[in-house]
Amino acid sequence: MARPLICVLILAAVQLLGIATVSRAKGVRGREYQARPRIPAQFDAEERTAMKEALKAAIQIPTVSFGPEEFNTTALAEFGEFMRRAFPTVFNTSFIQHEVVGEYSHLFTVQGSDPSLQPYLLLAHIDVVPAPEEGWDVPPFSGLESDGFIHGRGTLDNKNSLMATLQALELLLVRNYVPRRSFFIALGHDEEVSGKYGAQKISALLQARDVQLAFIVDEGSFVLDGFIPSLKKPIAMISVTEKGGLDLLLQVDMTPGHSSAPPKETSIGILAAAVARLEQTPMPNMFEDGTLATTLQLLAKEFPFPASIVLSNLWLFRPLVSRLMEKNDITNAFIRTTTALTMFNAGVKVNVIPPVAQATINFRIHQAQTVQEVLEFVKNVVADERVQMHVLSAFEPLPVSPSDDQALGYHLLRQTIKSVFPEVSIVVPGTCIANTDSRHYQNLTTNIYRFNPVYLQPQGFSSIHGVNEKISIEAYETQVKFMFELIQNSDIQPACIPHLHEL
Repeated sequence: MARPLICVLILAAVQLLGIATVSRAKGVRGREYQARPRIPAQFDAEERTAMKEALKAAIQIPTVSFGPEEFNTTALAEFGEFMRRAFPTVFNTSFIQHEVVGEYSHLFTVQGSDPSLQPYLLLAHIDVVPAPEEGWDVPPFSGLESDGFIHGRGTLDNKNSLMATLQALELLLVRNYVPRRSFFIALGHDEEVSGKYGAQKISALLQARDVQLAFIVDEGSFVLDGFIPSLKKPIAMISVTEKGGLDLLLQVDMTPGHSSAPPKETSIGILAAAVARLEQTPMPNMFEDGTLATTLQLLAKEFPFPASIVLSNLWLFRPLVSRLMEKNDITNAFIRTTTALTMFNAGVKVNVIPPVAQATINFRIHQAQTVQEVLEFVKNVVADERVQMHVLSAFEPLPVSPSDDQALGYHLLRQTIKSVFPEVSIVVPGTCIANTDSRHYQNLTTNIYRFNPVYLQPQGFSSIHGVNEKISIEAYETQVKFMFELIQNSDIQPACIPHLHEL
């Protein structure tokens, strides 16, 4: 997942009070469709060893995306061949079609037995971010097994999801499973650098075939454990939207000169002043305009006094909660569009006044704002015609996917969470402050959900795109089990979704 990876609403509460929305079953009305006996998610010792070794082998292939046009194509090609060896049944089943898209991405079409059921899509990505060896306890592409963990880049982002999905399908197929509902598995090769050649091309291919999806499941949220000090329970989060994005280049052109006779203002000075004004003038606080306020009130009773009183009475405490959220970098990201200066380039020699200075700024756009509104805000704050603005890339915030009683994908995920993680009683709709490949598939469905079925603790959070990324063998086996059950759960009729009350 593109940094900062974790797609969370709840992390907005790490320093605040503990914040979330709750979806909890108060009883089940209706029944689930059972067209055939369920295949139990039980794996023998040989299968568990094989799935572990396959993940280790996947980590050892350095499928790094260095930039939008720069990939390790040798590793990507090798990974394609590796998948054929690791999952022979998937590649040799008559009702599964495999296609290579954009040279290195992969699309699997799994044909179900009931064409009246709308298909769904499971997403993951092959590529990983670079991983310099400095700071790692083990080489980042070693796939080393130690102390019950598999170490290496991609164990959490996102080869674990890719491998768990294919592994679950492989294990289902060898048990003679035939899906009732058709589905697709799309594996992009450039998610970390925009998805232009992977997910975008797969989406276009599906659109050309007039495919419409019941729902999409991608990476994003986790089962969070220990992130909220005042809440002792683990929380499963399903992200139902993503922030938008804008990469903006600011540039100042001036006449070059000798440093011995400098002008009153230089290109660097003008641009630095403009950037400083942007950093000192945050985007508007939009706490009241998003979905966050409603979710806080729904969770209020989960917390002890006085947090429960504050969250239950936002009509009174809204300004206080809003100000508290501004004080922490993570919580601040959920109430406004964020401004991050990420690159600054100027100068060629110590005694030369540079003719050009450039700064690149990354904005993550709140769901209540648009790209154009952000551009107008920047223009008004910079207020200097010498500073040119060039849009490098931009996309609007994603719509909010439904999480009500009619939302098939959301309820299938929640049902599977309750089955695989019985200790998790709270399921949370969240907002993704990062971006995933799922945004490229908006034309195929309005039901996009982001959930990575792995326990994540605070110490693991920093390893994603950082150092010492790892996943426990037990956690990976549970992830395979989750996908094994989700695929079977998805065979139900839409009308047979259990009716679950909200708090």
